[in-house]
Amino acid sequence: MEIRDIRAVLFDMDGTLVDSDAIVDRSWSRWATEYGVSPAEVLAVAHGNPAVATVAQMLPDATPAERAAAGARVLDLEVNDVDGVVPKPGALDLLATLDRIGLPWAVYTSAPAQLAKVRLTAAGIAPSVLVTVDDVSRGKPDPEGYLKAAELLGVPATQCLVVEDTVVGLSAGQASGALTAGLKGISADIELVDLHRLDALFKGLE
Repeated sequence: MEIRDIRAVLFDMDGTLVDSDAIVDRSWSRWATEYGVSPAEVLAVAHGNPAVATVAQMLPDATPAERAAAGARVLDLEVNDVDGVVPKPGALDLLATLDRIGLPWAVYTSAPAQLAKVRLTAAGIAPSVLVTVDDVSRGKPDPEGYLKAAELLGVPATQCLVVEDTVVGLSAGQASGALTAGLKGISADIELVDLHRLDALFKGLE
């Protein structure tokens, strides 16, 4: 499948459409310090992973109630920190191009809805379809969220392009059967330095 065969685009949020890496690092580092675990170990797995998975990995001996409290704490830290949240380079141009050529797009994120809406609003991005970790029973790398986003757009996942910046997210996209595009050097069907490259590809269809 090639770009001209794509009928919809499914985006990850953090690190793909929205530059929130610094906030993720700040929030999880503070959380790690509060919970007595290594910030470096936490940051090695936090990006792209559902928070519940990161908490479970870092606090293996915690009770379900303790894990829930730990998850609520990091969410509180992240929701209240939007300093520096901006769209990724090329994101707004790319979304404008997709709208202009009539290609639907959606966002699927490992973040909960409350956090996703805060960050997307701060970045000036308003998807018509937003799927969050709250909407799925299995988070990335399971394809459930991307399959759901495609379904909500009315397009088979096999005719979608998934754009990701983490290996765990890319695995979810690949498992959905979609064509994939990868940022930050991850290996995908289409490898991107930034979203300007993808914008140029879609502009070539006009």
